[in-house]
Amino acid sequence: MFGISLAFAGLVARAGWVQIVEHEFHVAQGEKRHRQMLELAATRGAIVDRHGALLAVSLVTYEIWAELKRFDRTAVDSLAQALALSPKALQERLDAGPGNVLLKRHVDAQTASRIAQLNIAGVTRVASSKRFYPEGESAAHVVGLTDIDDVGQEGIELAANALLAGAPGEREVIRDRLGRVVSDLRPLVPARHGQTVRLTIDRRIQQLAFAQIKAALERHRAQAGSVVVLDADTGEILALANAPSFDPNARAVMSAQAMRNRALVDTFEPGSTIKPLAIATALDTGLVRPDTLIDTERGRYRLGKHTIHDTSDHGTVSVAQALATSSNIALAKIAMTLPPETLWASYRQYGIGLAPRLPCPGVAAGTFRPWQKWRPVEQATMGYGYGLSASLLQMAQAYTALAGDGTLRPASLIAGDENTAGANVANAGARVTTEDTAATLRTMLEAATLQGGTGRRAQIDGYRIGGKTGTAWKHAGTGYARNKYRSLFVGIAPIDAPKLVVAVMIDEPSGSYYGGAVAGPVFSAVAAGSLQLLGVPPSMPAAPDA
Repeated sequence: MFGISLAFAGLVARAGWVQIVEHEFHVAQGEKRHRQMLELAATRGAIVDRHGALLAVSLVTYEIWAELKRFDRTAVDSLAQALALSPKALQERLDAGPGNVLLKRHVDAQTASRIAQLNIAGVTRVASSKRFYPEGESAAHVVGLTDIDDVGQEGIELAANALLAGAPGEREVIRDRLGRVVSDLRPLVPARHGQTVRLTIDRRIQQLAFAQIKAALERHRAQAGSVVVLDADTGEILALANAPSFDPNARAVMSAQAMRNRALVDTFEPGSTIKPLAIATALDTGLVRPDTLIDTERGRYRLGKHTIHDTSDHGTVSVAQALATSSNIALAKIAMTLPPETLWASYRQYGIGLAPRLPCPGVAAGTFRPWQKWRPVEQATMGYGYGLSASLLQMAQAYTALAGDGTLRPASLIAGDENTAGANVANAGARVTTEDTAATLRTMLEAATLQGGTGRRAQIDGYRIGGKTGTAWKHAGTGYARNKYRSLFVGIAPIDAPKLVVAVMIDEPSGSYYGGAVAGPVFSAVAAGSLQLLGVPPSMPAAPDA
């Protein structure tokens, strides 16, 4: 009786300890085993172009899991075949550890259904999603990509990740000992699916621009190239293409160099493409007129210890002729007539030295030293595009002021997003030159593409266009590599009623390297195709066939 009484006393003491002293602990342990919070996944939003065409979308896929305690080891060969794995590779995954093992992610619905029909014990499928990019490499640098967990890593996928990702929901349930859901404890919180992000990109123009820059690289055996197409009225980016590119659907073959969004992150000395900005500044100050004559010193101009060269002896030329023939000496003299602070302030208004405010990682500002630190020769070189650097997008954006009434149109990439306008560009969206000066520059830019100008090969049959070529040496150490160039062309089409600004850069072409010969034809092809896609009618009769 004593032993029995002692045992019952022990049971009472233990029951009291469990029910009173450790009550909260044991309740928590019970809830941990039976009460669970399930996460309800949110579907990532789509990325579409300005017309709603898909640029990125999430497809339903499955994860295949194996519960090792129940897995039928005799089914390794058939399961490996269904998963497109070797039996050895599948066995290595099965041997990775105890418990549940992930065999393969992003399995398509057809394959998952085939595995389910095999009815292999211990094999389950869990619904997931996989990002798919219909445009492949043509829009890769704009759209970017996500990692395996659907988190944005590059491009718009990274910049708009918060909008695209949405927020997961939750469901609190009670499970039985077999893991089956037997009841809900409270109403579920539905997932908030990601928003659709609409870009200013036109998929058709994007495809055209990419095809043309890719073909140009092959034709000239160049290292890289970029094309930017802007709406002249709004600054919206209709196309932004780089080559070489990458296919975000085939990640095994991607390289860091191919993933560089060169049009935004690479900067270079813009060379002669900046000359229209210098002339516009001089015209605004009244120091020169389009017919002001300038002696080009027979192609060689000494400035202290330095000599500025032209490609040939242009003689005495007017300011308009200086732009058409791309005289470095004439532009150096124009730059020297301007107060340095005036030239510096004017370039800043055009966005030089200021990063366009785009929702993309690594957007470059370029380099532009304060005017107080300029030496005389630096002030001279500012007139023809050396001593400073800019991205291709910055140069295209600057030309929007010349394409309209003198108002800079900040580049934008997400449709309707006012925050992506170039608010950090000085006087963004404000007039940076006069309407008369902009009209005068358009006349000069058209002359630069006619007979006698450097941009003849940029002409478009049936349309009047204007633009400026550029051929810039590349840096090598502390100097320049005399045999390495960047070929450039920035133009406006049509010049009589501007709709587009198109900028082209080709890095290290082989053989011919002048901007007019290398980049000019790319401008012609991209602008011509874009105008047709936009339904802009020709303004001139087509040239007769030769």
